[in-house]
Amino acid sequence: MSALTPTAPELVATVIFAIAVVHTFSTKFFAHLAHLQPRHAGLWHLLAEVEVVFGFWAFILIAALFVLSGQEAAVGYLDGRNFTEPMFVFVIMVIAASRPILNTVVGVVRLLASAIPIPRAVAMYFLTLAVVPLLGSFITEPAAMTLAALMLRENFFQYQLSNRLKYGTLGLLFVNVSIGGTLTHFAAPPVLMVAGKWGWDTLFMFSHFGWKAATAVIFNALVLTWFFRKELAEKGHVHGESGSTKVPAVVAGIHIVFLAAVVMFAHHPAVFMGLFLFFIGYTEAYKKYQDRLILREGLMVAFFLAGLVVLGGLQQWWLQQTLVGVEPTLLYFLATALTAVTDNAALTYLASLVEGVTPEFKYAIVAGAVTGGGLTIIANAPNPAGVAILKSSFTDEAISPLGLFLAALPPTCVAILAFQAL
Repeated sequence: MSALTPTAPELVATVIFAIAVVHTFSTKFFAHLAHLQPRHAGLWHLLAEVEVVFGFWAFILIAALFVLSGQEAAVGYLDGRNFTEPMFVFVIMVIAASRPILNTVVGVVRLLASAIPIPRAVAMYFLTLAVVPLLGSFITEPAAMTLAALMLRENFFQYQLSNRLKYGTLGLLFVNVSIGGTLTHFAAPPVLMVAGKWGWDTLFMFSHFGWKAATAVIFNALVLTWFFRKELAEKGHVHGESGSTKVPAVVAGIHIVFLAAVVMFAHHPAVFMGLFLFFIGYTEAYKKYQDRLILREGLMVAFFLAGLVVLGGLQQWWLQQTLVGVEPTLLYFLATALTAVTDNAALTYLASLVEGVTPEFKYAIVAGAVTGGGLTIIANAPNPAGVAILKSSFTDEAISPLGLFLAALPPTCVAILAFQAL
């Protein structure tokens, strides 16, 4: 099969994928329809859920493949997809959002905030956007996104922040998490796709990507915190531990062990799903130290990512052709732009299939993929997790894709300068 002559299923898949991308930019429209047409409000609310979009259109694609290629080919295609990442994101979201883990991280951040001679809420905000995204290089980006989003929701978003601050925070969070996972070779999905094949280890990642990313993350957080310092000081509330029962250190330690074990076996779903079932049992046994586990939110995010896996599997015919033979600097900006409409891990995976590429090609494609990871909800796997946690603070519980894009542009430009000029 030539990349220039797509098959009928590939063409149909690309059209459906394009419609799905447009749908993600139209969720506020469907939320508005739910108010205009209350008789069908349930349907419109369903279509307004951004986590539903790609799963819904993936179902349409499989139905189309049944018609075009027959049942055996359609089921064979579905069986051939790798759903490890959606499963992992679901598990890591639920564990990372558990009360013992959240209280531990909040406690550490509060301790650091107390050492900074500025209002506590302002310091807490800065550290949430600077330190927690960099933790993503060790506990994985989905876990960092979950923790940062929960901390922002509890300490800031529930107190009627201005729309400018909410969108500015969301855009910065997405960008910082996307680039903040590049200090190591095992935590950022787009890096994971190529690290093994290209022989990249943590030393290589830190020396080529990590220190630049850390510089951009801290600078971005400093600028936004300074710009909104007055509103943050007025409206921010720094909470202590959640729940009425203090979590014993041993319980928190066991949760951290579960989190570390899931990260260690991130590529082995049979192992981390087994660990997750043990985790569920443990939380039931010690229910008084737990809040509600975010099972629904995690499943919705996993559904979104699984839909992206299904739709993305038939986009190789045009994506790879777009990447081959492009000058490195232009490739970097092309990868940044493509990431906004495709998952960045899918982009780097396709790049890893190209043989005989130069070191400049490898740097450009990965740097571009992580740079553009905050521009849209679909650009980076952890983004839907942040949306699921924070969207209740927005009008109609819907986040404007244009608002997110515009808010993410300034920190994205800082990331561009870091990866291209440093």
